[in-house]
Amino acid sequence: MDKIYVISEHVETYHQLLETAQLPDLAITSSAEEASVWLADPPLAAPLLPNAKALRWLQSTFAGTDALIKAPFRDYQLTNVRGIFGALMAEYVFGFVLNESRHISQYAEQQAQRCWQPQPYQSLRRQTLALLGTGAIGQHIATVAHAFGMTVLGVNQDGRPVDSFDHTLTLPALEQRLDKVDVLVSTLPATPETDKCLNADFWRQAQDLIFINVGRGATLDEAALLHALDNKKLGLAVLDVMQQEPLPKQHPFWTHPNVRVTPHIAAVSFPEQVFALFADNYRRWHAGEPLMHSVDFDKGY
Repeated sequence: MDKIYVISEHVETYHQLLETAQLPDLAITSSAEEASVWLADPPLAAPLLPNAKALRWLQSTFAGTDALIKAPFRDYQLTNVRGIFGALMAEYVFGFVLNESRHISQYAEQQAQRCWQPQPYQSLRRQTLALLGTGAIGQHIATVAHAFGMTVLGVNQDGRPVDSFDHTLTLPALEQRLDKVDVLVSTLPATPETDKCLNADFWRQAQDLIFINVGRGATLDEAALLHALDNKKLGLAVLDVMQQEPLPKQHPFWTHPNVRVTPHIAAVSFPEQVFALFADNYRRWHAGEPLMHSVDFDKGY
């Protein structure tokens, strides 16, 4: 019999789902110390890991597990949530791209002023979108981009080909052709290799592109981004993730005219979807089979 400890802002919903599912040989406990299985929001779970005396497997309710990876306690198997965020991320990305390219916010302002003034625009067709990260989320965004007639570049560690992308290349190779990119989307995880990889050198070849970060704030050198914006390397930066969250009230991102800030909401974890993945993984766990979506503590993903 396994005991499961749930720590999440949606704990009541998860408890209801567990009771309804009646997974075999699994009982809910309110004690972190006696639970062998945790279903947990990483930021809430990390401080409690020293009390995890019986923990053998932790199912994260998030895709990002930074808080757990940074914690010194690693004597358990960690899995995360994958495969359910692609559509949400694509909605977020193209919501902002279309708002910018078709001047939707500007027309709202003009309506308030009773101003009839058409604005020139260009179609997304034949524009180039580059995606930093060619995993499931990047592939979903790429598919939507193709529906708009865009050319899609994918960036991964070795430039290996990946379905859904017209071309794949490494990050240094992308730097050399960034002047050909119209929209740049980062889905990069936070790892030692990606720490502030989007720095001053990276933006050197950029020309008035739209940058959207839905990956991790740690990948971005924020001072370098502001400098690139002020020097017209970027026309717009849409930031859903930051170095520090919540973003401090005095941070220049709040007031910069070409920065759009959202509070880490591009793709939230809906409990019903997360639980479906957990239930499948638990059945594997109960049967002694390999778990899906394991996280490598050393790689960071």
